[in-house]
Amino acid sequence: MTETHRRHRDRSVLVSGASIAGPAIAYWLHRHGFDVTVVEKAAAVRGGGYPIDIRGTALEVVRRMNILPRLRKAHVNTRRVTFVDADGSTIAALSAESMAIGADGDLEVQRGDLTEALYDAVRESATFLFDDSVATLDDRPDGIGVTFRSGARRTFDVVIGADGIHSHTRRLVFGPEEPFHHYLGACFAGFTVPNHLGLSHEGMLWNTPSRRAALYAAGSGGQVFGLLSFKRPDPPFGVFRDLDAQRELVAAAFPDECWEIPRMVAGMRAAADLFFDAISQIRMTSWSRGRVALVGDAAYAPSFLTGQGTSLALVGAYVLAGELATHTGHAEAFDAYDRVLRPFVTLNQELANGGDTALFPATEESLKERNAALRALSALPAEPAHATYSALTLPDYE
Repeated sequence: MTETHRRHRDRSVLVSGASIAGPAIAYWLHRHGFDVTVVEKAAAVRGGGYPIDIRGTALEVVRRMNILPRLRKAHVNTRRVTFVDADGSTIAALSAESMAIGADGDLEVQRGDLTEALYDAVRESATFLFDDSVATLDDRPDGIGVTFRSGARRTFDVVIGADGIHSHTRRLVFGPEEPFHHYLGACFAGFTVPNHLGLSHEGMLWNTPSRRAALYAAGSGGQVFGLLSFKRPDPPFGVFRDLDAQRELVAAAFPDECWEIPRMVAGMRAAADLFFDAISQIRMTSWSRGRVALVGDAAYAPSFLTGQGTSLALVGAYVLAGELATHTGHAEAFDAYDRVLRPFVTLNQELANGGDTALFPATEESLKERNAALRALSALPAEPAHATYSALTLPDYE
């Protein structure tokens, strides 16, 4: 144990949420000598096969966690992307070979592969409480009292909210979500469906000016991941915790009788793993209050328009744990966490500016222009490395 560990006062930490940011910060906190408990409302770590990106600075985080080789083996090898018109006819079927990831390149993995790797890295080091959640928090000078939904009560030195864009921890400490929720004009639903088309290592995309549907097969055979996204003028706050209302809202937005839309809507209604949300960001002037701090989407969700939600969660977890380890009190650590990470968060959230038009062409004319450009291509161009992804150099807390 280092001198930093011996002199540290805030040693016991509760992490709320066991998705990506939660297990990641639990790993780093344990490595720095903290006693870590993770509480998760679900009965187990949530998987899901939809693809997520790990880029730039986040690659160094997973390398330092010793899970990079495992994630490279899980890299999604997409071989083809087919774009279909509003009537279901093929616009272009493009090779994705030019997007192949090199030894030092960014990663695209199925979400479940990442959550399993993170959980496996820390499952023996932290205490996990599944099928439970935080009911109340009592922030006192000598610690923070936690009452769990199960009725259990414990006291911790610090509580970390890593429970997503609709964070219950944030609501308990900072109040309702609405002041922090910045809606970007659309909603989406993701789910798995049977592979009726026999897709293998490929994706298919369907567009109208205000809606998009996608089918994505990360492997061969089995199920595929479906995505339905649509523009909407206002965020549907009333349905975020109502699964039946989510299904009705999505179905009403896709009455189409073309391509795979009817099957996808039926699959969405039947899917046990439906994930619905607004395309939004969380913006806060402070990520901490008292003995509570937020990390990942709970504090600074950038929206999937940026492709950086996972990377920000991994980097934020590393920085917050490191600052807690190198300061003798939580208040100083939380201030340092903000100073180090906020410029990186701001740059990444700004990637969503203008992203709505690219994702949802706003007019028939712009959609035709995009389709014409696709027909002129023979392969998808490799996405250039964006300086923003690597704008933060990780501090060395050890």
